[in-house]
Amino acid sequence: MLHFSKLRIIFITLISLFFVLIASSNLFKFENSFFNKKINLGLDLQGGSYLLLEIDNSPVIEQKLQNLTLTLKNYFKEKNIRLNNIKLVEDKLFFSVQDQFKQVVLDEFNDEASIINPYYQRFKSHQLDIVEENNIFKINFSRQGIIELKTSSQDQALEIVRRRIDEIGTNEPNILKRGNDRILVELPGLDDPMRIKSLLGKTANLTFRFVTNLSDDSFGSEKLKYEENDQEENVSKRIILSGDNLLDAQPRMNSETNETVVTFTLDRVGAKRFGKATSTGIGKKLAIVLDGKIISAPVIRDTIASGSGQISGGFTFQSATDLALLLRSGALPAPLNIIEERTVGPDLGKDSIEAGIIALIIGFILVIVFIFTKYKIFGLITNVTLIINLFFLIGILTIFEATLTLPGIAGIILTVGMAVDANVLIFERIKEELKNEKNNLIAFDSGYIKSRTAILDANITTLLAAIILFFMGSGPIKGFSLTLGIGIFTTLFSVYFVARLLTALYVSRNKEKEGLI
Repeated sequence: MLHFSKLRIIFITLISLFFVLIASSNLFKFENSFFNKKINLGLDLQGGSYLLLEIDNSPVIEQKLQNLTLTLKNYFKEKNIRLNNIKLVEDKLFFSVQDQFKQVVLDEFNDEASIINPYYQRFKSHQLDIVEENNIFKINFSRQGIIELKTSSQDQALEIVRRRIDEIGTNEPNILKRGNDRILVELPGLDDPMRIKSLLGKTANLTFRFVTNLSDDSFGSEKLKYEENDQEENVSKRIILSGDNLLDAQPRMNSETNETVVTFTLDRVGAKRFGKATSTGIGKKLAIVLDGKIISAPVIRDTIASGSGQISGGFTFQSATDLALLLRSGALPAPLNIIEERTVGPDLGKDSIEAGIIALIIGFILVIVFIFTKYKIFGLITNVTLIINLFFLIGILTIFEATLTLPGIAGIILTVGMAVDANVLIFERIKEELKNEKNNLIAFDSGYIKSRTAILDANITTLLAAIILFFMGSGPIKGFSLTLGIGIFTTLFSVYFVARLLTALYVSRNKEKEGLI
């Protein structure tokens, strides 16, 4: 029957008041932290920057093949097979062996248990492809190997990009994968896009190496330029330390020289290596190299065994802060290239909000007028329910501090239309019941029960579409599907609990009255 117990009435009232209070936190500030949540505005509403980054995996492939060279040498050395004429050309590794060992080498690559094929047990596929022609072996990453390498690079790059952006304190950044070699970065409200571009464009590959004047250095050497000028130094290829050994880096003001420096702290392994290198290299210049350029090259005056040091290089406090941030977040596995960039101004976002609110208000007023004209007092109940439904929807978005976009506003407007549709179905069904049933309570109760199937079918169908859009879509489509999906649940609750409760209270007091609807 059309009856609500006192417990259910109290429950529905408390739930409604709770969400009204939560939704109101977007307009008013509360002392309680739980009620001090707000909906975040998306890039299209408050302005900001949109960057699409592409990972350049060529250096990673080259580095992997260079590392593979040493692995292969040691692997076949144990089998008394010498690799000759080793060279790396266009992401392919070439070498030759003596004729009697050709088949042995090929068998090793085809052996599923070989260390050369670590992917076989996981993917039933080889990490490397090998071709032999005229005693020249050509090795390159297989298709599965490239996919795995790109996936690994993307995962690492995504985490490091997230660390760098979080360090700056950007509000609610949206960082997502795109394909297997791209990363989408949305930064709502960003007021300094050039700084972000500079930070994301640096690999931050840090190494400590000795400056050498010996052309016959056993590790080899290369000429590198200083970051601040065109002066060059002959730097050994032997890496004393890398950024992997850093625990922390912070900008500081050197009280003695009154210049800004970056202090760093090393892990246990790094401290041990650094102490040994500085003890044997007193009087030598130690080059601090970042992304192939020398930041500074101080002369080692004494052994540094504390596991900490500082980097100087004529920094401003801002540049020192950015360098420390890069070092703390770690080096990117591969360079990132910005292939698409868009900036949305706050004025455009403000216009979008105003247009969305105007559309919502106009639509809401038209719905209220139509429903009230057609169903009188029950139209008023429907209108009250619609307002409460909006509080439910906005309240849920506020609790999760969701990001609202312009398509999200469209989802809210559509929710209003669907809520009206459900009420229209119910009231038209009640009219049909009143033709055959004189008892108002029974007729209204039957109207709610018999219209339930049609309402559930329509809403479940729409919910399935919203779920598909959420998981298959991206960006604005996700925002639309999220608000639409939440709106379906709030609509069903408001129709079958709030509206039905208000209807039950009115009908119970006017059960003998004719022509209620």
